[in-house]
Amino acid sequence: MAIVATWLSMNDYPFVPSDVALYRRMVSSADCVMDEQTWNDLLLPAYSAELARETSIFGQQELHRRLYAASAGEVSASAGRVRGLMVDDAERQQLQGAAADLRRADCDISGTLFGPALPSSPRWLPVLGWLPIAFLLSAGAALGMGWLPLWMVALALWLVLIAIQVRYHERVQEWGRILDSTQLMLRAHSLLPWDDAAQAGKLNRRLSRSLMAGMPGVSEYSDWLFLQNVRHYFRSRDVMRENIGFLRASFERVATLDADLALARHLSRTAHCWAEQGDVVEMAQVVHPLLADASSLDFGMAQQGIFISGQNGVGKSTLLRTVGLNLVTARAFGFCYAARAVTPLLPVYSSMQNEDALGAGESFYMAELRRGQELLALSAQRPAIFIIDEIFRGTNYLESVSAAAAVLHTLAVQGRVVVASHHLVLASLLSDCLQPWCVRREDGRLQLQTGVLQATNGIAMLTERGFDPAIIEKAGHIHARLMAHAAQV
Repeated sequence: MAIVATWLSMNDYPFVPSDVALYRRMVSSADCVMDEQTWNDLLLPAYSAELARETSIFGQQELHRRLYAASAGEVSASAGRVRGLMVDDAERQQLQGAAADLRRADCDISGTLFGPALPSSPRWLPVLGWLPIAFLLSAGAALGMGWLPLWMVALALWLVLIAIQVRYHERVQEWGRILDSTQLMLRAHSLLPWDDAAQAGKLNRRLSRSLMAGMPGVSEYSDWLFLQNVRHYFRSRDVMRENIGFLRASFERVATLDADLALARHLSRTAHCWAEQGDVVEMAQVVHPLLADASSLDFGMAQQGIFISGQNGVGKSTLLRTVGLNLVTARAFGFCYAARAVTPLLPVYSSMQNEDALGAGESFYMAELRRGQELLALSAQRPAIFIIDEIFRGTNYLESVSAAAAVLHTLAVQGRVVVASHHLVLASLLSDCLQPWCVRREDGRLQLQTGVLQATNGIAMLTERGFDPAIIEKAGHIHARLMAHAAQV
C-alpha cells in the first residue's frame, strides 16, 4: 500500500506534444494509419492526455505510437497483456511498483537511443586526466620557487580548465538529464521479473558517477578542478554507444509495460468492451469517453457507407467523433467504449475541422480542397474508413454539391465513407454507395433511423437565437420562394 500511495502522490512532468510524438517519428515509417488532421479532428490530443494520466514519458510515447501506427499483431498481443493485468490485481500492483520511478523522468531519451548514432569520444580525451595534475604541479612549483614563468604556466593551465568547463557546460547539463532518465529506465528494468534484469542493473551502475561525486562540495570541486563531469560525459556516452542495442530493447520493453499498465488503469474505471474483428461495423450503446454525460447510441455500417442528415445542433459532429474515436481505439488497442463492438482493422481518416490559413495564403475552400486531395491519395494507398463532416462548404451551393458528390463517390468506391451534411440532395446522388440515415435526439439520447431529414430547423433557430420577427418572416418567405423554384426545376 505504501508503494501505491507514493505512486499516486507523484506529480508528472508536463511534456510537450512534440516530445511525446518523437519516439513514434523515430521508429515508425512515414506510412502510418493516422494523420495529423485526423488526430486533431477526433480530439485525440485530449483523449491521449486522459489515457496517459499518471504515466511516464515512456508509456506516453508508446501509447502515442500505438494510436498512430499499431499493427494488427500488436493489437492482439497488447489486448491479451492488458486483459491479464486487469484480472490479476496483485501482479499489476507489483509491476506498477517496479515501474513507479519512471514517472520521475523529465527528459525524452528516444531521440538519443533511436536517432543518429552517438559519436565516439575525441582522441584527446586522455589529456583531460593529465591537465589537472599538470596544473597542481605547476601551481605547487610556483608556490615553492616563486618563479614568475611557473606562475604563468599555472595560470595558463587554469584558464584551459575553465575554458573546457565553459565549452562543455551546457552539453554536460543536458546529457545529465538524458542520463538520469536512462538510469531510471534501467533501474525499472532491473526490478522487473525479466531474464536480463541483472544486465540492466550492471549497465545502470556503469553509467553512474562515483559515490564521492554525490557528496556536498566534493562534486563542484572535482568538476572544476579535475573535470570529472566532462570526463564522465564522454565515458558514459561511450558506454551507451557500445550498449545501444540493449538500451533500445530496454526502452521498448519498459515503454510497452508502462503503456499496458496505463491502459489497465484506464479500463478499470471505464465501461468498455473488447472489440471483435469483422468486416462490418457494429457498436451497441457506444459512447464518447471524453463526455462525462455522454448518451449512448447504436451504430452499424455494413460494406456500404452512410450518409447522415439531421437538424442543426442535434449532435451529428458528436456522433461522427464518437464513431471515429471508437474505431481508432479498436484498431490501436482492441477495445471500444460500448456494450458490444465489431470493427474492421482499417485506418480511419477524417475531415471535420478545415480552417483558413491566411498566413499561408490558403482560404477556407482551398483548405477543403487540399484535404479532399489528401483523402483521395490515402484512399488509393489502402482500404480505409473516411469520416467527413460538411465537405466543401466554402463555395456556392451547386458547385459544392457537385464537387462533394464526385469526391465522396470516389472515396466510397475505394473505402467506406461516413459523411454528415446539410446538403440533403447528396443522399439521392450517392444512393448507390451510401445508405441514408437520419439522426435525431429522443429522450436525451441520439437515435439513428433510415431515411433523410424531413423537418429542417435552420430558420427556426433564428427564433431561438432572438432574431427580430421581421427578419424571421422575411427568411421564411425567401425560403418558400426558393423551394417553389426548385420544385419547378
